[in-house]
Amino acid sequence: MRCRSDFDPRSGLAGIVTVLNTPFLENDRIDIAGLRANVRRALAAGVSGFLVPAMASEVETLSEEERREIVATVVEESAGEAVVVGGASAATQAERLRHAEMLVKLGCRCVLVALPYGDDRSYEAELRELAREIPVALMIQDWDAGGYGVPVPLVARLFQEIPSFLSLKVEVVPAGPKYTELLKATDGGLHVSGGWAVGQMIEALDRGVHTFMPTGMHEIYCEIYRRYREGRREEAVALFRDLLPVLAFANQHLDISIYFFKRLLWREGLFATPRVRGRGLAFDALHESTAEELIEYVTALTRSLRVA
Repeated sequence: MRCRSDFDPRSGLAGIVTVLNTPFLENDRIDIAGLRANVRRALAAGVSGFLVPAMASEVETLSEEERREIVATVVEESAGEAVVVGGASAATQAERLRHAEMLVKLGCRCVLVALPYGDDRSYEAELRELAREIPVALMIQDWDAGGYGVPVPLVARLFQEIPSFLSLKVEVVPAGPKYTELLKATDGGLHVSGGWAVGQMIEALDRGVHTFMPTGMHEIYCEIYRRYREGRREEAVALFRDLLPVLAFANQHLDISIYFFKRLLWREGLFATPRVRGRGLAFDALHESTAEELIEYVTALTRSLRVA
């Protein structure tokens, strides 16, 4: 029997893992109180973990000290109630390793790295180096906006050979068949998660995906997952369909998603402001009016779950 980490993400991260937005004050400093409030709200809803920092955290705009402060706050506030997956993605391997070292010291039980795929040899070499240097469970982000990402046979072999490589966050086109292929190729041993999977959540659940990584709407996503796991698939489908207008708007672009969910969290009284740091895509007046309508819709839907 192979030696593996004592942390099994298939159980420890099963369900909803919230990718945390970074709240900012009017002076552009981190809104620590808002971050703590969002963590507490997500914990109360029943999330199994947090991913931070990530693209939804506007990580490319954060300084080293801000990254450290955010992760330290989330680890402290979650207080062992949920697993904190630390995001160590960066442009170079040296930066990834530096970020990972900090994350481990802060108490993250799992580290996520987006590892670009060029060819089998270089990908394997970089993954093995990460595994040698990072003493906790590894989640690798398989991101390819226009293709199928890392070949499944390579993933399956590296999963068998590298004890700490336990999880793959799949964000490829199309994701569905790859979920199935990965689980089959690893006999269900690989933890499979997805960020884009929230848009196809029921299909992904049917395919056996373990973890979903949305940004907000904690109660709604947790309730969909809960219903499905309790065998109430039709009720899960019905609630998921209620979310489709929101997903159609928010998921059209990463920047739109960040603008929308920060605005939602602000309207919910968690964030001090809806402020974002320099996004490439503008959020214009019609975006704002559409967002306000959808925020009212989400608020009513969430309230209906609380009184049900």
